[in-house]
Amino acid sequence: MNVFERFNGKVLPTGWGWTNEPTVWRFDDSKALKVSAPSQADFFRDPSGAAIKSSAPFLHTTLQGDFTIWTRVRVDMKQPYDSGCLMIMADDTHWAKLCFEYFESTPSILSVVTRDTSDDCISGTMDVSNPYLRVARAGNCFAFHYSSDGQQWKLARYFGMDVPNELKVGVVAQSPVGEGCDVTFDALNVENHVSGDIRTV
Repeated sequence: MNVFERFNGKVLPTGWGWTNEPTVWRFDDSKALKVSAPSQADFFRDPSGAAIKSSAPFLHTTLQGDFTIWTRVRVDMKQPYDSGCLMIMADDTHWAKLCFEYFESTPSILSVVTRDTSDDCISGTMDVSNPYLRVARAGNCFAFHYSSDGQQWKLARYFGMDVPNELKVGVVAQSPVGEGCDVTFDALNVENHVSGDIRTV
């Protein structure tokens, strides 16, 4: 179910909210979410301890138990690391995100898993301007997938994290070292279950 079909303008349904609400955001007539990430906006906890950031706009709801969530994202990439992401969060030090990101001057798929500090992983380049991102949970196991067409999916990451039954889940727009960027999420589909092995669904 595309939950964005219930959204309009700058009105959020019950159960949805912003962490770091951006100045510029809205749902357009096609029910796509358009967000302008501010300068330096990011979620990252550098393993070196050099930087801890939790400033990116994160639109989220809460989900309990197993789930599958996916979106289609477009990013106006200008500076390194400009990106749009799906994110899950238990608390400030336990969260993970799957991103369509401008990495080494190339649109790419990256992921970050944070257990006190962040573990960054580059999955590869992306050959379309608006790929699909998907996150699935089964117990305390999680799978990140991406796709160019919404039909054929590639596994970016499979990992475990000891987290509560209830998590914040949603979308993030970020511009970690840039002056900001525009991100569009065409849809956000949420299912409160998974079918089969989350690594291959």
